[in-house]
Amino acid sequence: MRRRTVLSAAGAALAMLALGGAASAQEAMRIGLILPMTGPFASTGRQIEAAVKLYMQQNGDTVAGKKVQLIVKDDTGVADVTKRLAQELIVNDKVGVIAGFGLTPLALAPAPLATQAKVPAVVMAAATATITEASPYIVRTSFTLPQATVPLAEWASANGIKKVVTLVSDYGPGIDAEKAFSGAFSAKGGQVESLRVPLANPDFSPFLQKVADAKPDALFVFVPSGVGAQFMKQFVERGLDKSGIKLIGPGDVTDDDILNGMGDVALGAITTQHYSTAHDSPENKAFVEAFKKANNGMRPNFMAVGGYDGMHLIYEGLKKTGGAGGEALITAMKGLSWTSPRGPVAIDPQTRDIVQNIYVRKVERVNGELYNVEFATIPNVKDPVKAAKSN
Repeated sequence: MRRRTVLSAAGAALAMLALGGAASAQEAMRIGLILPMTGPFASTGRQIEAAVKLYMQQNGDTVAGKKVQLIVKDDTGVADVTKRLAQELIVNDKVGVIAGFGLTPLALAPAPLATQAKVPAVVMAAATATITEASPYIVRTSFTLPQATVPLAEWASANGIKKVVTLVSDYGPGIDAEKAFSGAFSAKGGQVESLRVPLANPDFSPFLQKVADAKPDALFVFVPSGVGAQFMKQFVERGLDKSGIKLIGPGDVTDDDILNGMGDVALGAITTQHYSTAHDSPENKAFVEAFKKANNGMRPNFMAVGGYDGMHLIYEGLKKTGGAGGEALITAMKGLSWTSPRGPVAIDPQTRDIVQNIYVRKVERVNGELYNVEFATIPNVKDPVKAAKSN
């Protein structure tokens, strides 16, 4: 009974915020940044927090006459914690925007709160295609797994790969990646066998043995950012690095943040992704230099660019609304476009997902360090899941 009373009170408070406008009641625009800062996905939180703070350092903490205040909360990678923190930030701290969200369950948990309070939620990391459909107040500056994966299936088919085993983490983005790759590769005449591993504390060894027994042309792998080093270690222990099986996947497995730590086993891995530290543009060179300088030499990865662009989206949206939040701010964000460190990007006004280039990359050693070196570009890619629904 007490739990029901507490939830009812919170719901009433959210409804009052919706009527009054959470941001308009404040002198400052408060942004609640909810990230996994501890636990197995802490690298995601560390990268995004660093990029968000860099953006504010470079662009000031006042937008459209309003002071921007950042409130960072650690959800430890647990969805129930994310939801509780979002509720506290909206009701108690009266934030005008909630942002971050390192994994899909963490992005979905506060979606009903964002809808009820009419508070924009900027997803800077999570990548399951359907996330933006959970609330009309969600907008995304990261990517979707199908957006990165379908181009890889087409590249594999065009480059002589006929048989693939897919090995993915068993949760939303992994299943998204598996379905997107298998569908596109099979449509080109390829043969696919699928394996799924637990998301929490995965032991890849028995699954990699199945891969070795199947003898495919390539192993397609998706694991969350930060888990790639663990996968690579077991990949080598099973001898697959010397088996002739090509390693392919979306870029999470060769995350720029941990790539140097993997060592030479990662050389030659082919991935598709929306960002590489090695992306050759003046905007990215300036971003990488500033990020490293501000963070004791830490190399930015695709999570960092999602956070950096997320703050740009909030700032530019506030400029359009004169500092107003709520419905006006989410409307202002739709259709915005700019040149990011990753290249040209835009927010699809229909889906609120980011539209961006996808790059085909190969791990190479450059000046003594490992990088994902881009060698082909597929321009202006929309999330293919929602694009298919609209056809």
